[in-house]
Amino acid sequence: MLLKRRQDIERFLGAPGDSRAALIWGPDLGQVRERANSLAAAATPRVDDPFDVALLTESDLADGGARLEEELLAYSMMGGRRLVRLRLSGERGEGEDVAATALTRHAAGEFNPDAFFLVEAGNLKATCAIRKAAEKADRCAAMACYADEAGDLARLTREALTLDKVGLAPDALELFVSRLPQERGVARQEIERLALFLGPGSNVVATAEDMAAFVGVEPESSLADAALDAFGGRLLSTHNGLRRAALEGETGPATIRALSVHLGKLWRAVVMYGAGVPLAQAIKDLRVFWKVEREFQRQARGWPLTELDRLSPEILAADQACKTAGAPDQLISEHLALSIAGRARRLGL
Repeated sequence: MLLKRRQDIERFLGAPGDSRAALIWGPDLGQVRERANSLAAAATPRVDDPFDVALLTESDLADGGARLEEELLAYSMMGGRRLVRLRLSGERGEGEDVAATALTRHAAGEFNPDAFFLVEAGNLKATCAIRKAAEKADRCAAMACYADEAGDLARLTREALTLDKVGLAPDALELFVSRLPQERGVARQEIERLALFLGPGSNVVATAEDMAAFVGVEPESSLADAALDAFGGRLLSTHNGLRRAALEGETGPATIRALSVHLGKLWRAVVMYGAGVPLAQAIKDLRVFWKVEREFQRQARGWPLTELDRLSPEILAADQACKTAGAPDQLISEHLALSIAGRARRLGL
């Protein structure tokens, strides 16, 4: 059974019920590990007890699956549910077929019916054996872990900060999320670092101005500012910002997303202005970062709506091209950003 909706995934992670197996995979290994830990805690009350939990890797499958079958047949010494946890690299290997066969047999009840078989893996193709087995088997759940969207990161940030009794105002939350890395494990570390910066238990609700001194969210180092430079016609600044972001680990799709977000805000500001809303008020309503309001207003006056409309399909096409296997995503996104900067210059910006 393939779980796609976040609500269904979270419900299963908290209460797997009578399910016997689960496969969690995806390119975001931090999220894979986080979800696997949640599910392990729900499957057995003693996740650190070696008598209740067996942790295996691909090297343990070299014997053709004998060790794995032995663990799936074993019962808990203290009673209750036993957990067998297998970590795969996500690369095609002999272990994948062995794991797929064991998962199918275990879900069908051929081993210890009280054991829970949890498989973690990296990025898996839809045609690989373990994915096909997990999605087809009864009493088994399969879920993918892809890069978090902005809304997911915002929710993650709010929930984590609430536990430490601190928070962020809307403008600060938008600023922080725009600079968060997409890998869940790294994002968690950044949120924890932010909580320490704000002071756990202080009940502080920080604004964008309060965040200026927070290391790692400086505006000059963000893709958001690279997008701002592109739409402002600053070719050199755009180029330097993108190269700096690449060195920090940002990908081509992340650059495309930053350009798309900026285009969306600029388009809405121009539309609101054309409908009679004062431009300064429109920019406030769109929660543009206060330090760049003046530049954003200049761009909103300089970009005609017709030109912004022409950009939308170009950004969509670049996003699709970046996500094509083997595509040079950094070059594609950089070409798009510099193309936008050149167009802005021709508009007189």
